[in-house]
Amino acid sequence: MRLTRSLSLLLILFAVSLTIAQRKKKSVPQPEPIEIAKSPKLVVGLVVDQMRYDYLTRFWDHYGEGGFKRMVREGFNCKNHHFNYAPTSTGPGHASVYTGTTPATHGIIGNNWYDKELDEEVYCASDVNYNTIGSMSDAGKMSPHRMMTTTITDQLRLHTQKRGKVIAVALKDRGAVLPGGHMANAAYWFEGGESGNWISSSYYMDELPEWVNDFNESDAVENYKKPWTTLKPIDTYLESGPDANTYEGKHKGEVTNTFPHDLPAIWDFNRQFDLLRSTAYGNSITTDFALAALKGEGLGTDTITDFFAVSYSSTDYVGHFYGVNSKEIQDTYLRLDLELTKLFNALDQQVGAGQYTVFLTADHGAIDVPAYLKDEKVPAGYIDILEMRLKFVEFMKYKYGTTDVLKNISNYQVFLDHKVINNLDIDLQDAQEEIAAEFMKYGSINQVYTAYQMWQNEYTEGIPYILQNGYNQKRSGDVLFVPKPGFISYKNTGSTHGSPMIYDTHVPLLLFGKGIQHGSTANRTEIPDIAPTIATLLGISFPNGTTGKPIVEVLE
Repeated sequence: MRLTRSLSLLLILFAVSLTIAQRKKKSVPQPEPIEIAKSPKLVVGLVVDQMRYDYLTRFWDHYGEGGFKRMVREGFNCKNHHFNYAPTSTGPGHASVYTGTTPATHGIIGNNWYDKELDEEVYCASDVNYNTIGSMSDAGKMSPHRMMTTTITDQLRLHTQKRGKVIAVALKDRGAVLPGGHMANAAYWFEGGESGNWISSSYYMDELPEWVNDFNESDAVENYKKPWTTLKPIDTYLESGPDANTYEGKHKGEVTNTFPHDLPAIWDFNRQFDLLRSTAYGNSITTDFALAALKGEGLGTDTITDFFAVSYSSTDYVGHFYGVNSKEIQDTYLRLDLELTKLFNALDQQVGAGQYTVFLTADHGAIDVPAYLKDEKVPAGYIDILEMRLKFVEFMKYKYGTTDVLKNISNYQVFLDHKVINNLDIDLQDAQEEIAAEFMKYGSINQVYTAYQMWQNEYTEGIPYILQNGYNQKRSGDVLFVPKPGFISYKNTGSTHGSPMIYDTHVPLLLFGKGIQHGSTANRTEIPDIAPTIATLLGISFPNGTTGKPIVEVLE
């Protein structure tokens, strides 16, 4: 009996002790889970070709609520964002956005450049080792092999053991190939011409996916073979110049360069589907294909981050053809705003609002048409390249007794034949300085620097800083010359780019979505800062050539 009572008392005491222990355990505060990185289901990189920053502010009152304004309202606006190198052109621009560095490191020193080793001009994305997928033409013989560093898209693939998917889309091949990086699942671009199809390279695949074939076989592109009219009444386009002027190009077969543009009537005179590139409809085609890719590739549908790189190229074609002050460029941006709205709505539906991160920037800016500036009494003009070259050749004959010293002049650089210089017993530094002094005599040239200066100095500001960031020791030339502000080597109609001047370097940077703060900054930020900012957000390694820094104000 006593034994039974003792056992019962022990059991009661044990139960009470256990209860007290459990209560004490529950009362101990649990540590909050630590979030070391954000993991959006999808990162979307948008590059708008040739978008000046002031296109955002100039056309602001015409934009709807779901495109540019949504990005500014819900996200972060870097108002003082710049390219920190030259030349400011499409190939280097896309490479720099995605590598987090400049041509000095990633090696894409132009769209085309003189290759000193091959002794020929090369294209930034061309690669004869691969074939076109989706066409019998050579338009798909492309790869990123000339880009010397990794991209943010490469780093995502490496970080996720290639489980994170990377898809890149653009009308221009270089606008897809370079952002996709070396490890992209796929890159697609527009062939144009008679087919109007989207194609790829055997670098990525052996055949087009079924969804791409379905898109190509549909009437999605054919539907844009129609007159280009303004989205809104043209008399409300007060932010651009007169529709009828002498500063714009005119397509073959057109009687006037004014709205409406009757595309069907001039279709066959302008390489058929290629005509759509230089209209606002080219961006619509890009969005249509991007939405098909979003669904066909199942982007952002699981917990592993994917990356979708989309470049809108028609803004560049329109700017080159009509100029930055044209009704056409204004209509193109108002319609692009609608395309962004359509894209963001699709992302909300497939990926989920707040579950993806977007950045939008440009690959370069553009200059106002110099002929227009001159008529408005603004210092501007054109470089007569032929006349300058003739003068320079005469100088070479007089100074060195031969023109064999000269290999190439391109991208505002002079390439010399170092073997010939050695054989003539000429000091290379002396030759560079003598040629630089000669170029300073030409009226349209404002500044000249030598390769020796690029090698020996570390510039931290101004034009030489920008030139040095674009100077690749293995690929760039011996002498670099800079035109006067407002001067370009181009035709007398339309706008262009490529210089280290502010009109070519100042571009937008907008970010919104998961992990992005609300706000803005007027502090200077630079193109190479984008990739490390996204890498920091994702908690992945920076691209291996990164020279930019994360923009701390942007990140939550």
